[in-house]
Amino acid sequence: MKEEKRTNWVLTFVLILGTITVFFPLYMAFIIAFKQPSEMTNDVAGALAFPSTWSFDNFRQAMEVTDFWRSLGNSLLITIATIVIAIVIHSVAGYAIGRGMAERKSFKLIYFYIVSGMFVPFAILMMPLVKQTAQMGLGNRLGVILLYVVFYMPMNVMLYTGYLKNIPLALEEAAYIDGATTWTTYWKVIFPMMSPMHATVAILTALGTWNDVMTPLVIMSGTGINTLPLAQLNFQTQFGTNYNLAFASYILALIPILLFYIVCQKQILNGVANGAVKG
Repeated sequence: MKEEKRTNWVLTFVLILGTITVFFPLYMAFIIAFKQPSEMTNDVAGALAFPSTWSFDNFRQAMEVTDFWRSLGNSLLITIATIVIAIVIHSVAGYAIGRGMAERKSFKLIYFYIVSGMFVPFAILMMPLVKQTAQMGLGNRLGVILLYVVFYMPMNVMLYTGYLKNIPLALEEAAYIDGATTWTTYWKVIFPMMSPMHATVAILTALGTWNDVMTPLVIMSGTGINTLPLAQLNFQTQFGTNYNLAFASYILALIPILLFYIVCQKQILNGVANGAVKG
């Protein structure tokens, strides 16, 4: 009994510590976004204090500097298109590989080949990709979307393949007996059953795509097309950083992806609980 109580206290302490670790940076970002530059001090007490007046002026200026609505539209277009294409292509690939591995060893080799892409650093690929996309006329939003689909394929195929082990073959065999083709069986039986994993893949892909700076920076350089992370670079100059406007912009960029996560939260938990991390 004493050991159980001690374990509960340890878990409670860890949870409290984790909560503080997560919420403290959010608190700092929030109050800095509402403060004026004159209130930014090196004093710890002053840094943690609430702003003297609560004003949305920093948010208004941040929206003007980043051309917020246009940058938001570009980010939404790239993120949504990447999610949709990734779910369709990666789920089909995961299904083909997952079912094929049980019959042929060659599918297992294909699986390991695709998953090994997770270990290739972007820095190695950056310069060849910049040259190739420019030569192919893909130095634009379409090129960025296609690259994201390729970049997240290893992780997503691994997730789909692992989740597929929870779906019994008997369902597919029953569909075949009823005269359904493999394609029909996948779209009408398997695809809907993988909805928890679709949500997991969607949020993981969205987080990486939404927050990425490097890929749009090197691929769309000179086009005048900005995503929100790219537009936020305007707050950093060789003379310093305007933290008040920068944090106001960060909070504005956080809202859409936070809402998306809240909507998908239940499905994500189901996906993880039902084998999302199985190999």
